[in-house]
Amino acid sequence: MPDSESSTNHETTAAAANTDPQVIHSIAVTVEDVVTALEANRSADRGAVLRITPPFAGRMRARLHVDGGEGAYDGDSRPIHIDPELLVDDVPAYPAADDTAAPDDDDPETHRRRHTDRLNEWRETVRQRIREEVTVSHDGESVDMRILTLG
Repeated sequence: MPDSESSTNHETTAAAANTDPQVIHSIAVTVEDVVTALEANRSADRGAVLRITPPFAGRMRARLHVDGGEGAYDGDSRPIHIDPELLVDDVPAYPAADDTAAPDDDDPETHRRRHTDRLNEWRETVRQRIREEVTVSHDGESVDMRILTLG
């Protein structure tokens, strides 16, 4: 029969680990969530983040989310919001429509195709530059995490 004191200590430790982001060693993110969050922020400053929701564990899923869109949280633990810029090495400049216009553009369809091509190139560059590790600040503490990409 288990010792009731050690059983209580184990339960307390497990409960504390669920609210302690330091237990996280890796996050899984879809490549498309990272690209979409970056594009939303670069094109329209939407406040997109990758969110990790408690309870925390060693491997967590970070999902696309709009910062501030969840309301208040009860309890000791809040979600971790990761700026998508932190997940990508050397984020390229986002191609605005004005950047893709040529001085001799008379045909709007030609400009639209050129702009679409530049956006697709930008997205592909972002996909290829997702980091392997990230350090995130949460409640004044730094948490180092490995990034595992999905898709």
